Amino acid sequence: MLDILAITGPIYITILIGYLTTRQGIFAKPDMRVFGKYVFNLALPAMLFNAVSQRKIGEIFNGNYVLVYLLGSLLTLLLGWLWCRRFAKMDSLNSTFYVMGMTCSNSGFVGFPILVLIMAPVAGVALAMNMIVENFVIIPFLLALADRSQKKSASWLHAVVDSLKKLVANPLVIGLVLGSLFSLSEWQMPAAISRVINLFAMSSSALSLFVIGGTLVGLPLKGLSRRVLPITVGKLLVHPLAMFVVMALLTWFGLPQLDASVRAAALLMAAMPMMGTYIVLAQLYGKEDISAAALLITTATSFFTLSALLWLLKPTLI
Repeated sequence: MLDILAITGPIYITILIGYLTTRQGIFAKPDMRVFGKYVFNLALPAMLFNAVSQRKIGEIFNGNYVLVYLLGSLLTLLLGWLWCRRFAKMDSLNSTFYVMGMTCSNSGFVGFPILVLIMAPVAGVALAMNMIVENFVIIPFLLALADRSQKKSASWLHAVVDSLKKLVANPLVIGLVLGSLFSLSEWQMPAAISRVINLFAMSSSALSLFVIGGTLVGLPLKGLSRRVLPITVGKLLVHPLAMFVVMALLTWFGLPQLDASVRAAALLMAAMPMMGTYIVLAQLYGKEDISAAALLITTATSFFTLSALLWLLKPTLI
């Protein structure tokens, strides 16, 4: 178990350092937005570009991974929606953001740094595939549901199209597309420029975790902890379990099985806490309090659930 803690420990210690230095005033809470913009606009796109451009396209775009992660996320979405609407009797808008918390992993800021430590060769591949599923399918669909619930859009299809249009300017998508072009064409970046990209890429892991810690400072908990429990359970337990069920069913139906390391990457990505922009998106619809509490509790709880999952997957990771 100590070797598992040696993996998860540095991740959550870095998050804790971000939390403590911000809480003690060494950094201000608004500083986290600046650091976050740096990671989102420069460091993570550079890392994605490197991960994709330096491999052949066939090694990066794993259709089976995309299928597994998409179906696992959609299964979680469906189960979460049914629970919210049928059992908890929530309205459509609240249900949407409960489900968003259950299905949208923090692939870049938490998932990628963890995978780099334990399975570096597939870390970039898993992140690229997750970006495709989450940014092109899950998030646009959920935002369309939110718009429909507030009648902001004439049709859910129109809302989905609007969400997809915004992706054109997303730096992560740009990094992914440019990396794919270099991979397909087998172009070589000039050495000086390549070193610059590497410098930005190497800064992504530590700073992204630091930003998560600083962002957690001051998030509300009073009176909300019990209400966010379903989101935490859905994200940390139901999502990876749904991924496991989908893998088993696809194998039973005769589809090619993913490599052991890729299966482990999909399970771990699904078991990550929700994305950091969860609060930002929820704020647009007046649901920031419940989302902030969910992010805080789920991130803290994930230390234990991820450690347990890594222990279960240990034979695969060796």
